[in-house]
Amino acid sequence: MKIIAARLEDISQIMLIIEQAKSIMRKNGNQTQWINGYPSKEIIEADIRNQHAFVCIVGAEIAGYFCFIMGSDPDPNYKVIDGGAWLNNAPYGVIHRLASSGTVKGIARKAFEFAFSRINNVRVDTNHDNIPMQNFLKNSGFAYCGIIYVSDGTPRDAFQKIIANDQI
Repeated sequence: MKIIAARLEDISQIMLIIEQAKSIMRKNGNQTQWINGYPSKEIIEADIRNQHAFVCIVGAEIAGYFCFIMGSDPDPNYKVIDGGAWLNNAPYGVIHRLASSGTVKGIARKAFEFAFSRINNVRVDTNHDNIPMQNFLKNSGFAYCGIIYVSDGTPRDAFQKIIANDQI
């Protein structure tokens, strides 16, 4: 599996993968994440234009999608955290809109390996009902840090992991 920058020509395949990921979420009891048209084609196009969009390629097929942003404050929703605290205030990377077609295992692992290959401090949030993602994060060494609120005001469980520079 390789990860490459997404292109505008990939939009239809990315949107199909997002629909497949929504179906997987619903089958796993997560009825409240990615509703009301989120993430929209316009959001994915903005990810691509901002050079934050990546696809996971297996063979010649796109099997996964994610948005990765890094910087000193890449996600304004992370400024306030309830019921806990971030592990540090250093620059960090964040993964959003992680989606898998469900046809290939290891999409999440590869996306986070990609993130940690660029920065040693990664934050992520997920819906409280997204048990598979929460289990993945906990099993991958992420610490639960508290609750953040996304732009529509709904809560998300927030996690962070820091790795030593010599582990990158």
